[in-house]
Amino acid sequence: MTTPQSTADSLLRVTDLSVRFGGIVALDGISFEVQRGQICGVIGPNGAGKTTLFNCLSRLYTPHAGAILFEGEDLLAKPQHAIAACGIGRTFQNVALFPAMTVRENVMVGRHCRTASGYIANALRLPSVSREEEQVGVRTDQLLELLSLRDAADTPVRNLSFGTRKRVEMARALVADPKLLLLDEPAAGLNHEEVDGLRQLIIDVRDRFRVTVLLVEHHLNLVMRVSDQVIAMNFGRKIADGPPAHVQAHDEVVRAYLGTETA
Repeated sequence: MTTPQSTADSLLRVTDLSVRFGGIVALDGISFEVQRGQICGVIGPNGAGKTTLFNCLSRLYTPHAGAILFEGEDLLAKPQHAIAACGIGRTFQNVALFPAMTVRENVMVGRHCRTASGYIANALRLPSVSREEEQVGVRTDQLLELLSLRDAADTPVRNLSFGTRKRVEMARALVADPKLLLLDEPAAGLNHEEVDGLRQLIIDVRDRFRVTVLLVEHHLNLVMRVSDQVIAMNFGRKIADGPPAHVQAHDEVVRAYLGTETA
């Protein structure tokens, strides 16, 4: 697959994005595009700016310069609370769930941005509320089945392993029917067998839900095996962008990870 060009099929377009924290430049004019239906991996050493990039895309940070277009619309013009409704779902490097709530309850919370009934309708238990709740329940059950969480559906999240909680967070992001799924280090804390299962799960999620995936990950073998496109970053700059084999052999990528050049 060739390096993505500017086309009408671009779901996400980032242009000259820059973020500073005092005198530290976290993102330095980074630009890239992600095409619909792709799995795009973002790699780089610690401090490369990967999570800062995700925080800009999910509107937790406001960049000092640059533009983010999602489906051709200015994402930076939208408030933080509107991002999920725009079609962007996210997981976090440090799992962000409600520990006292069950798996099912945590997943259902993620559907809130898609519900239309208000306070009065819920207080009066109008028929529209029951229909909405039924739809949320069906969608939740589908995701619990796909992510092998059905047996843990009624278990409080705090009683689950870190790897299982990662899957709960992915289910919560997917229940809102996102067009773009941001996965922040989903392989963290997983063993070799679990990482291989995660690779297939990401592919299955992309294919079944027709969702585009942007993946930040330190596990290079996972990124190279699952991605259609890979973006390499270092010190806030993009140093390579293209098919996995091209990026993996890129001189600047080799120097960033190993401190040496390719032969």
